[in-house]
This record gives sequence, structure tokens and C-alpha cells, in this order.
Amino acid sequence: MFILLSLFYYFYFSIVGIYIIFLPKVLDGVGYSASEIGIVFAAAPLIRFILPFLFIRGLELNSKIFNASLILVVLSALSFYLSLEYFYFLLLSNIALGIGLSLVLPYVELISLDAIGKERYGKVRLFGSLGFITVALVLVKFLSSAYVALDFLFTLTLIMTTVAYFVQQNTLEDSSLQEQSFVNDIDLLRDYKLWIGLLLMQTSFGSFYNFFTIYETDRGISLDMTIYLWSFGVIVEVGMLFFQGKFLRKNLLSVLQITIFATIIRWFLVFAFPVTLPILFFAQSLHALSFALFHSAAISYLFAHYKHKSLAQQFFSGITYGMGGLLGALLAGFVYEYFANYLFLSSSVMAFFAFLMITFYKKEQASLS
Repeated sequence: MFILLSLFYYFYFSIVGIYIIFLPKVLDGVGYSASEIGIVFAAAPLIRFILPFLFIRGLELNSKIFNASLILVVLSALSFYLSLEYFYFLLLSNIALGIGLSLVLPYVELISLDAIGKERYGKVRLFGSLGFITVALVLVKFLSSAYVALDFLFTLTLIMTTVAYFVQQNTLEDSSLQEQSFVNDIDLLRDYKLWIGLLLMQTSFGSFYNFFTIYETDRGISLDMTIYLWSFGVIVEVGMLFFQGKFLRKNLLSVLQITIFATIIRWFLVFAFPVTLPILFFAQSLHALSFALFHSAAISYLFAHYKHKSLAQQFFSGITYGMGGLLGALLAGFVYEYFANYLFLSSSVMAFFAFLMITFYKKEQASLS
């Protein structure tokens, strides 16, 4: 199972690498405006946000839905060939891809946490980072046209869905997972400080995920150097994922505070020193905290805090990568169009408010214990 999960993460995040690093630049080259790019990249996160509420109503994330989502991912990746130059069709393709991916990842994350545990999770998840960095370094050498990126996207999607199918087929139906699926103890209003903190943290990443490549190349940094910055961030992420087990034995809310504070500093440095390479590389080194450790600490805390573990992972995906991704893409698109120099300052401010929310939530939990 470890090998299958490693392969899944490798190819899943290879797809994410194409989607995040290259597609914004591809759309920019085709002629889309910054706000249009923001809208396109906000569509999939919106769907990811909505889906968990359907599961509250009784829809169950089971093997049949999982397999259907794999088919949807393949078909949506194929549809990009036809929709690339047509805004509304492109929007529909993105929505379909968002539905499929938002069902695939939480299902496999639950399998990972249950099968190998939070302390070994990083060692399997780091293969996703390796996939991300590999596709970044390879595709930049072959990106002669927009359709080359789509070729990579479709090919890797086929491989990822095949591996994901075998992960699902090799997963034993653990009775403990079946029992917990009937218990819903998730109260978003009761824990609103936690969820708002997670939401704002991911919203702050909108500038980075959707516009970092455009932002740096517009300021004179070469595309090759920008890819090296992306790759360096992933390298330190891999290191953190491999060694993070000892950190996840600490107070997970404290770990979240530290990682969010590092993110505040990271975005401010990109804002203040947009072309100073040593500082940009240092800012990227903080990716080890602001993404790798934050992600692992967040899903581990939710896995331990809630009885309905599968729904908790879906809500994490939906609220952070869903609504947070949507708001982040929209805000980043409009900020970059009208106040381009302040793009990452706005991200730093959002991360600061995320830090406040998690701090308030931690104090609240301490008072209850």
C-alpha cells in the first residue's frame, strides 16, 4: 500500500504542478486578462467548497463515487483541448476537473492517515512534492506551446487515475471507518475560529498559486529562474515531509500558529523584495513550514478532533482549497490587475488574520480542557 500511495501522490501533484505553475502562464499567453484568469481558477475551488455540504445531506463518498470521479477527471482533462480558447467552455472544463479532484484527494488522504498514521504520512506525501518538482523542471524545457502543457496534463491524469483505482481496490474495508461514517460531530459554527483560520491561510496562497509565475516574470525574473524558485520551495517541502513526524507529536495548534506566522513573513518578503533572488529563495524556504508542516498538522488535528473523519477531510479540502482557493484566486486576480505591486502584501495581511483566528481558537480550547 505504501508504494501505491506514493505513486498516487507523485502523479496527483504532478497534475497540480501543471495546473498551478503553467496553466496561468498559458492562459496569459492565449490572451486572457488577469481577472479572467482569476475567475477561471476560482471555479474549481467553488465546487470543492460546495461538495462537502452535499455529503452532510446523506451523500456518501464510497468506492462507486470515487471511481466515477476518476472517470470525470480524465474526461475533463481531455476537454481542455477543445475549450482552451473559449472562456465559458474553459470555465466548464475547470469546474468538471474541480469536482473530480475534490473527491479523489480526500478519499485517498483518509486511506493514508488510517493505513500508515500521521507520523509516517509525510514520508508517503513527499512523493507528491517530488512529482510537483519533476514536472516543473521537465515541462519548462518543452513548453513550446499551450497544447504541450495540455498533453502533459492529460497523460499524467490517465496515469494518476489508474493508480488511484488500484489504491481503492487494495484498500480493506476497515470496520472502524464504516462505523464512524454514521456519526457527524462536525459543527462549523461551534469551531468557526478554527475553520476561518484555515480558510484565511489558504486564501493568502491565492497570489502564490495563481500569479507567482506571472508576478516574477513581469518584473524581469526569467521563467527558468522562476521555475527554480518553485522547485527550491518543493525541495525544502520534501525535507520537511520526511522529518516532520517529531513535530506532529507536539501540540498541533501550536504548530499551526508557527506555520502561519512563517507564512506572514514569507509573503511580506516577496512583496518587499520581488527581484532580490537571495531573499526570494529564503522566502521559498519557508514553504517547508507554510505548506508542508501546516498541511500535515491541519489534517492530523482534524483527524484526531472529529469522529467523522472522512467528512472532516472533505471539509478541510472544501473550505481551505475550495473556498480559500476561490477567494484567493478572485482577490489575487483583481488585486494584480489594479494594484499589482501590493499583491503579496495583501496575502501577508490575510495570513496575519489567520494567525489571530487560530490563536483565539487555541485559547478557547485551553479554557475548555
